[in-house]
Amino acid sequence: MPAPNHSDPIKTVTLAETDNYMIWTAEDNDGETTYNIELGNVTLHLFKEEWEEFVQLIRSVRKS
Repeated sequence: MPAPNHSDPIKTVTLAETDNYMIWTAEDNDGETTYNIELGNVTLHLFKEEWEEFVQLIRSVRKS
């Protein structure tokens, strides 16, 4: 397998967006995906396992 070219652009996908907030993914050259949550001046960067736990947390709030 060829070595990754670190000058390649990072692939991003917007998952959801409102006027003030945005959630998007980024896949680096090594294939690692991060989930990014932009909340005004704060951005959270989560790896897949952290993202899945965060989604589970939000879903549990909706059920209560």
